[in-house]
Amino acid sequence: MNNKSNLLSKSSILILLALSFFYFGKHFSNTHTFQQLIFSISKTPKTLTLSISPNHNKTFNIPSLINTTSPPLHSPSLSPPLPPPSPAVQRFGLLDENGVMRSDFEVGEFDQDAVEIWNNNETEVVDGEDEVRVRVWRFEKCPVSMSEYIPCMDNVEGVKRLGLMEKGESFERHCPEKDKGFECLVPAPKGYKPPIPWPRSRDEVWYSNVPHAELAEYKGGQNWIVVNKDKFRFPEGGTRFIHGVDQYIDQISAMVPEIAFGQRTRVVLDVGCGVASFGTYLSSRNVLTLSIAPKDVHDNQIQFALERGVPAMVAAFATRRLLYPSQAFDLIHCSRCRVNWTRDDGILLLEVNRLLRAGGYFVWAAQPVYKHEPLLEQQWEEMLNLTNRLCWNLVKKEGYIAIWQKPIDNSCYLSRGSETQPPLCDNEDNPDNVWYVDLKPCITPLPDDKSGANIATWPARLHNPPERLQSITFDAFVSRKDLFKAESKYWREIIDSYVRSLHWKKFKLRNVMDMRAGFGGFAAALIDNQLDCWVMNVVPVSGPNTLPVIYDRGLLGVMHDWCEPFDTYPRTYDLLHAAGVFSTEQKRCNISSIMLEMDRILRPGGRMYIRDSITVMDELQGIGKAIGWRVTLRDTAEGPHAGYKILVCDKSLK
Repeated sequence: MNNKSNLLSKSSILILLALSFFYFGKHFSNTHTFQQLIFSISKTPKTLTLSISPNHNKTFNIPSLINTTSPPLHSPSLSPPLPPPSPAVQRFGLLDENGVMRSDFEVGEFDQDAVEIWNNNETEVVDGEDEVRVRVWRFEKCPVSMSEYIPCMDNVEGVKRLGLMEKGESFERHCPEKDKGFECLVPAPKGYKPPIPWPRSRDEVWYSNVPHAELAEYKGGQNWIVVNKDKFRFPEGGTRFIHGVDQYIDQISAMVPEIAFGQRTRVVLDVGCGVASFGTYLSSRNVLTLSIAPKDVHDNQIQFALERGVPAMVAAFATRRLLYPSQAFDLIHCSRCRVNWTRDDGILLLEVNRLLRAGGYFVWAAQPVYKHEPLLEQQWEEMLNLTNRLCWNLVKKEGYIAIWQKPIDNSCYLSRGSETQPPLCDNEDNPDNVWYVDLKPCITPLPDDKSGANIATWPARLHNPPERLQSITFDAFVSRKDLFKAESKYWREIIDSYVRSLHWKKFKLRNVMDMRAGFGGFAAALIDNQLDCWVMNVVPVSGPNTLPVIYDRGLLGVMHDWCEPFDTYPRTYDLLHAAGVFSTEQKRCNISSIMLEMDRILRPGGRMYIRDSITVMDELQGIGKAIGWRVTLRDTAEGPHAGYKILVCDKSLK
């Protein structure tokens, strides 16, 4: 015990002495004039020893060892030369020398000479003598001659390869071959102005927007359309409707009161529509009329219809099915439509029969109805014979109008003789399969469950889940009716927010397209919000065919493949809505081609809402800027971390 205490005391004394000598040594070594006292401490397992350093008789300049800017050592040979200092790190752009964002940066002016033509997906940097310029790619303008270009209708090379065209084949779709489509921006005509808003556009449109007086000259004596200074005007009457369109509609209603426009009859097809005056005036009666005509000698009639704000498409009764489902239309109208319904054993009227809803009406206003000339009387007899074999009932004939009604079930078809032509289509034929499908020389039978026939009247049918929901082929783990209601609620909440926060009612929307329509919930929500517009509901071929449901709701729609151009004139729509289009079609289609097509059919000053996955948004923004749109990326209601974003694109008037 005592030995341990003695050892501890001795150790403490030695440590104290060592610290004292170290302090005095350091104190005297800080001066340049005294010899430096440098001590050495050694330790063994049993002892701790303090002694004078072997360097005690040498002189060092300590400050010079720690200050690189001091004069060299008294003895240069004692230390090697120090390396030169490292060059200072230089930082450019928005960051300072510490890598922090600067607050005093400047944004340079946009260099117009740096804009190049978009011909690939790359960027290019050009090094100048004193600056670095970044080139931004953009799409070039198409020639002015393409201002009314419809790619699948103006494919001259494709039409030439057809050979004989006795049945109107040249008026059908003949799209350019893959990778040979247009890669430029279709220009507006010189002097283009924002369209006259609805309902004024019902009566007049700007001449500069559709600068073609040929139709006015060709039909000048019929008073369809007249040129009045800088506008086209559309008289209510004309030879098609001698006493005016409203009186003509009233006459049809009086002939068959059960037609009940705006209640039982909601969706109408107008064949060979002229300038769509019939559909224009039906719109005030809660009737949605799709006007169709080929791009033929009346080259711009559909363009006039669209400029007026009326639903219209370029289409023709020729050799293929029209792109609408079976039992789509409550009434089909033909007033001097120049279609030979009885040719080829009535194959064109069989297509009307497919499109017409069970119990629906066909209205024919034509010379064979009322003129007593041998050739016209023969045509009338042929029409009577054909419609009898189709089990149509001639409900009323008055003046120059004849109205037939389609049966509500198959009982008449089954009671016909076995040799009666045309036959019923076989069970393997899907009457809703329409994409590039030839006309069938047979009668489309009606569903045994009467789906499509017993629908509610307007407006109740808009929100009633139709029975044809059960015929849609798609994977579903819940009730189809529940999916229908969920989609309607989903879009109603979104459109409510758009109207409230984005002021959609101020946009003066009229012509609208939903590029991936589903059950039509987007269009229904616009109606619920009392927006005075119509919607073309597009159902892509890559998904389930929901067109029967869309028409049963009292809406319009069409089948389409977004890998190909759409059948309409340039500058058709005020608003394009694309929900999930690009993430769905990116593996099948060229995204740039789809966006160029969107630019073609969108009016200058129009707007696009692209609601899609964040995985495609960077590419969409880049292409949109290259086209010249003003693009804005927004969060959805789910917040900034959601997997979807909204890309709002505005097309300028220039």
